[in-house]
Amino acid sequence: MKYYIIAGEASGDLHGSNLIKEIKNVDSNAQFRVWGGDKMQAAGATLVKHYKNHSIMGIVPVIMNLRTIKANFKFCFKDISEYKPDAVIFIDYSGFNLRVAKMIKPLGMKLFYYVSPQVWAWRKNRVKKIKVLIDKLFSILPFEKEFYKNYGVDVDYVGHPLLDSIKQFKESESLSLDDFKAKNTLSDKPIIAILPGSRMQEIKEKLPEMLSVVKDYPDYQFLIAAAPSLEESYYQQFIPEGTDVKLLFNQTYNILEHATAALVTSGTATLETALFNVPEVVCYRGNKATYYVVKYLVSIKFISIVNLIMDKLVVKELIQDDLNYTNIKFELDKILFDSNYIAQINADYTLLATKLGGQGASRRAAEGIFKELSC
Repeated sequence: MKYYIIAGEASGDLHGSNLIKEIKNVDSNAQFRVWGGDKMQAAGATLVKHYKNHSIMGIVPVIMNLRTIKANFKFCFKDISEYKPDAVIFIDYSGFNLRVAKMIKPLGMKLFYYVSPQVWAWRKNRVKKIKVLIDKLFSILPFEKEFYKNYGVDVDYVGHPLLDSIKQFKESESLSLDDFKAKNTLSDKPIIAILPGSRMQEIKEKLPEMLSVVKDYPDYQFLIAAAPSLEESYYQQFIPEGTDVKLLFNQTYNILEHATAALVTSGTATLETALFNVPEVVCYRGNKATYYVVKYLVSIKFISIVNLIMDKLVVKELIQDDLNYTNIKFELDKILFDSNYIAQINADYTLLATKLGGQGASRRAAEGIFKELSC
């Protein structure tokens, strides 16, 4: 069968790549055409557009790029119409994906959602659109199943695919600490990971603040997990001169595996960090106009997936004006030097892993999609 997958960021590309591999196991004739990234392409898909060329976040940036966004919708509709897939699979990226779903619904192919848009946080009116447009939703967070069922949406909870991704990494790509240090010419100092996100605008907002504390920790080395879609020069402008900060591309999991602590931008990376058992501080700062609109509309207590799943404050969130040098240093000191605090975080991380449904999420989603197509 023919599958068309649309993802709008690095995490979606990762989940999409694992889904492609699992679909191939249940459908030996599977063909894929995708909006995604390098990982989906490496898994055997034809890459139509890279997420770095069409991912736009925030109210103001969207307004400034309306012409480009409109052109992307038009191109996407035309491309799907000509490809004639048996199924279109949407991965998160709801602003774009739900509009595309509405445009292509009359074409008659099956529409699936894998990795739910965060409609439980804000814009709950989108649930009605999902119910009308999507044939089946495969959720990855434990609280989503009950939420969607309350709205009459056909949903299966498959567990979180990050468990599969991390397992695969540890089995085939993991480096020992000595090998990791040798590969990247690192010192013997303990590692503090910096995960500033994958989009230029979020990196510009947060990375300078995240790096503001570097000079206070001369006994540690800071490693920035850089997005492969961006140039090294873009990051270098934010790194203070004379500091022990290194920029590493395509090594996020090896960084986390050997990190003592982490400063992490909000999003999937907060969960990845927790699943590697690294104490973290969650960092968020966005465009002011966007932030205050979202703050007014959002109906959740936390911004990090870790805290949302656990339904309590497990990792500290520094949001908007609270993301500053003083607060970052205070929180980083706690996760480096307060043994009781560290022990509590580790205990919560253990419970978090048990709530995520175990390994096999990508396989269960692939089997579910193929079953729906075979009916």
